Amino acid sequence: MASLRLFASARSVGKVLECAGKKYTVEEAKIGVFAGVDVAFFATEGAITKALAPDAVKAGCVVIDKSSAFRMDPEVPLVIPEINPEELRNHKGIIANPNCSTAVALMALWPLHKAFGLKRYFAATYQSVSGTGVDAIEELEAQVQAYVKGGAIEKKVYPYQIAFNVIPQVDSFGPNGYTGEETKMMLESRKIMGLPALKVSATTVRVPVVRAHSVAINAEFEKSVSVEAAQAAIAAFEGAELVDDPANKVYPTPLEFSSKVKCGVGRIRLDTALDNGLALWVSGDNLWKGAALNALQNAELMVREGLLKSKAALIGA
Repeated sequence: MASLRLFASARSVGKVLECAGKKYTVEEAKIGVFAGVDVAFFATEGAITKALAPDAVKAGCVVIDKSSAFRMDPEVPLVIPEINPEELRNHKGIIANPNCSTAVALMALWPLHKAFGLKRYFAATYQSVSGTGVDAIEELEAQVQAYVKGGAIEKKVYPYQIAFNVIPQVDSFGPNGYTGEETKMMLESRKIMGLPALKVSATTVRVPVVRAHSVAINAEFEKSVSVEAAQAAIAAFEGAELVDDPANKVYPTPLEFSSKVKCGVGRIRLDTALDNGLALWVSGDNLWKGAALNALQNAELMVREGLLKSKAALIGA
């Protein structure tokens, strides 16, 4: 019989959480707790994952990890099931999930790559505050309320006010001027799509939206492109929903794609600066496809393929 166990840090031990009508008491995530667990979902900081994941694997547990700890490890598959599900068979105990902005962008780019052959892409993200965590959501809400009431606006989570503003920094800056988030989009896209020479330039931006990321993409392809063929490729792809009728103001927005399984793709047009280029817009839930949903889809696929059992443990921060 399948069972569920919830693990977290010591400060959360003893809390009672409800899932599917049943109550579960949170246990401490530590070395030695994974005996008898078939699959564990890690949603922790990278350092915690690196400390606990090897112990879970040693106990015979499959780890599906949301952090960046193992994404670029050549021994660890980085999997979006709609794109590279075959990599699930090559795991050695740990399966990595992509960064949220990468996952959303590739739901549009993968079917276009299959149709036309992707050469390079440029991306500007519009990332919601939920990607930073609950403290950021609360800060945005508090700043909006303070603004409406004419009160003082406090900044704790972000270096600038996020309400009624945008911040062109997600993650810390590297020596080349790109942030960690921007570098992740390049490296993860290459690994997931199997395109080690893919050229990517991204600018990642935090916007005053609670949930769901959006990405403006300009992509260049090997083959000749057309809007009609691009729309057909998106419409046929299981991970995307074509929402593209600009004449009638129909296009994806983060609000409409919060809590949706698929990512919305629209504003598809011929790029005026790139050869064989397309410009497009994609919105997707960073908490679903960009995080928990992708991990669950990987586990469900492994169950269907007979790669693991159906019993699960959930590892949380």
